[in-house]
Amino acid sequence: MAQVEGVINGTYDYTQLQGDTGPLVYPAGFVYIFMGLYYATGRGTDIFMAQNIFAVLYLATLLLVFLIYHQTCKVPPFVFFFMCCASYRVHSIFVLRLFNDPVAMALLFLSINLLLAQRWGWGCCCFSLAVSVKMNVLLFAPGLLFLLLTQFGFRGALPKLGICAVLQVVLGLPFLMENPVGYLSRSFDLGRQFLFRWTVNWRFLPEALFLNRVFHLALLAAHLTLLFLFALCRWHRTGESILSLLKDPSKRKVPPQPLTPNQIVSTLFTSNFIGICFSRSLHYQFYVWYFHTLPYLLWATPARWLTHLLRLLVLGLIELSWNTYPSTSCSSAALHLCHAVILLQLWLGPQPFPKSNQHSKKAH
Repeated sequence: MAQVEGVINGTYDYTQLQGDTGPLVYPAGFVYIFMGLYYATGRGTDIFMAQNIFAVLYLATLLLVFLIYHQTCKVPPFVFFFMCCASYRVHSIFVLRLFNDPVAMALLFLSINLLLAQRWGWGCCCFSLAVSVKMNVLLFAPGLLFLLLTQFGFRGALPKLGICAVLQVVLGLPFLMENPVGYLSRSFDLGRQFLFRWTVNWRFLPEALFLNRVFHLALLAAHLTLLFLFALCRWHRTGESILSLLKDPSKRKVPPQPLTPNQIVSTLFTSNFIGICFSRSLHYQFYVWYFHTLPYLLWATPARWLTHLLRLLVLGLIELSWNTYPSTSCSSAALHLCHAVILLQLWLGPQPFPKSNQHSKKAH
């Protein structure tokens, strides 16, 4: 509220905007949404009203997630109980902490629903809105780019990417006109250093290694390598070179098939999850970045060795890791072990992109 109040008072230089929690480091969409909350809650004093607003946001997020899962038909119904009722940490992030992460993820899930409805332009618009609230949504961007190239080719994807870029410029225009370098360096700071005392995933490392830039570059290299391997070996299965995605779909050797709901959701959720696995640091509010995607990742392409009981155990261990405060070496190691299990079954599980004409017609 203090950060937003600075904008209300006429300060558009991002380097001058800060509050009790530190400098403003989120893009312009965050400012506009929390400006609305500022007025709706009596300048941030009516906490109960804010909690009610976030409770509605929580229910809306669940609805959007259920609509996605309904179209994929991959997750057994009993799993939704755990998604709704079994996470103290997620409820805390929404209704007690009132973070901006849930706002960004709600817009992201709205974007995915629009993509599933073949509303690609509107889907990209909502995706860009989500990015404008918090930059973590960019972890879905490699998957979205792959889907756009698959569906439209390079030239056809450019207008959709243009929508994302233009919206960012329009939202940030007041701040870009005042101090463009200050706005971009603060709101899209990819090199921001995280504090070791807040990390959930790297507690077992020495602090010096955690802060080392070489370690950060190694994580980035691993992240990009795994994304490339998934794009090459799991997402792109037509038999043509992956460079064929740059061609117009009508000019490819293999006739293009309509993207199925599972192709769209699997690509986006996997892209985000790979980013989570190789994140430089995960803080407690970051749990909502992937919590609602975990059931799909565990059940959509199940390996034979991963039984229902083992999948529930993985969910339970992840929840336990995120609820351990402060994090310990054991909780961080357990979280990485669970992530490794999910990654392994995503890689070794059944083909996520079926070539069945029946599936394609049904999705169409």
